[in-house]
Amino acid sequence: MKNSMSIVTMFLRRFALFVGLTFFGLTAAVSAQEDGAPRIALIVGNGNYGTVTPLDNPGPDAELMASTLEVQGFAVTLLLDASQVTLNRAIAQFGRDLRDGGSDATGLFYYAGHAVQSFGSNFLLPTDASLTNAADLSLVAVPAQAVLRQMFSAKNKTNIVILDACRNNPFEAIPDLNDNGLAEMKSPTGTFLSYSTAPGAVALDGLEGNSPFTKALAREIPTPGLPIEQVFKNVRVEVIEKTNGQQTPWDTSSLTGNFTFTAGEVVSEAEQAELRLWESVKDSTDPVPVVLFMRGYPDSAYIPEARALLSRLMGTATVAATPEAPAEPVAEAAPEPAAVEDTTADQQRLISVAQNSGAEADYRAYMDAYPDGIFSEFAAFELKIIAEKAQRADAGTDAGATVVAALPEASRAAPAPMGTELTFVMPFTSGDDAILGKSIEELVTLSPLFAPIEGIPEELWKDQTCSNCHQWTKEALCTQGTTYVKAGNDEAVSKNHPYGGGFKMNLRAWADGGCK
Repeated sequence: MKNSMSIVTMFLRRFALFVGLTFFGLTAAVSAQEDGAPRIALIVGNGNYGTVTPLDNPGPDAELMASTLEVQGFAVTLLLDASQVTLNRAIAQFGRDLRDGGSDATGLFYYAGHAVQSFGSNFLLPTDASLTNAADLSLVAVPAQAVLRQMFSAKNKTNIVILDACRNNPFEAIPDLNDNGLAEMKSPTGTFLSYSTAPGAVALDGLEGNSPFTKALAREIPTPGLPIEQVFKNVRVEVIEKTNGQQTPWDTSSLTGNFTFTAGEVVSEAEQAELRLWESVKDSTDPVPVVLFMRGYPDSAYIPEARALLSRLMGTATVAATPEAPAEPVAEAAPEPAAVEDTTADQQRLISVAQNSGAEADYRAYMDAYPDGIFSEFAAFELKIIAEKAQRADAGTDAGATVVAALPEASRAAPAPMGTELTFVMPFTSGDDAILGKSIEELVTLSPLFAPIEGIPEELWKDQTCSNCHQWTKEALCTQGTTYVKAGNDEAVSKNHPYGGGFKMNLRAWADGGCK
């Protein structure tokens, strides 16, 4: 009975293959995007292997991807359990249809099944592949580069290659063919390359009918207006989570234009920059990037999330404006609540005035008018910074200078001799020219050399004092430097910093000596 079912299944799949190859050119010609440009896809799922380990997921994965892409206007050819001859013919036809589609066509190739790398090249395994010697690989398999050559020949603007094909190497026992995963490929300009896992790593077969990669991708593709880069970023996050970090999808891009699988509201470059910045700060454990985001985008749709995050980081709870509970139960039905006045516009006006002036009085004016308002946590944070600056000024420590300003001669004393223990007030003997000869005490009152977080508008940090954002007390800096000491390697202190890696190196040296 099992053999009979296998024969029926094989017949149906081969019939579908025949129909797909016969009518592929016709459907490709009539299926197009909303702008009239054709979308052409070749989808391959190889799982029923004859001489190597069969795979359960590639067939269902290919079918899921085919149905998903058809909804998005792709003319799809679906191949299941393709032999070497069939796969080569389909790739050649795919190239012809791309060339017929013109320069505005979008080509997409998806492959699920066994694939191996040899000498830095990737090979897709047809179901009839049989191998006993590594030298014969190119004779029984199909080079993945063949797909890219067809795309290059078509010279169309947008091509997408998706390889969910990094399972365990089925030829590990063959000498000179024991590399796991796939190698990263070079592709023509205008190509987006996606791998289900990092180059050289192994992907997991799913336990629920589909691989975790393809399942996540099919869920993200229908999202209206989502750029392809964000689609695959979302897929990466989901797969990492679902596989407990065992699998990290990988992609490379040489696209020269924007592409979305599903039409939607066009997102401007400014909106994309805002989204990228929010993505970079939303998981922050430091209030500074959150404050800078709120300053840069006070009207952002992410402001409520930013306020909640800032509230948590500052250790304060957001106060909800709720009516007090009655002292005793009320017998009759409660009256309808009065309409709540929308004060958003007025709050935005007041906070904008405060942001532009930076004056304590203007932030106080907002807090007096809206103590539990939309921007109350932000205003409270700014008032706290202003108060700390005033205290330092009273103590005579707030120089208010910038890094590029001339410093007093006393601050340019000769660097401490080598081997001398670095202290809080001792000039640096190493680092960038901008910090050389300056002490930690001086630098915390000056301006950053580089953006505190990537993408933040220049006007929010350039020529501003670092103390405007950071609570850079001696104790806080000691804690920061101790973190670098515990990291135990130079990588931890080589990353971006408002004063560069040199400042972090010196901070680590100071903390290592006991923060004196």
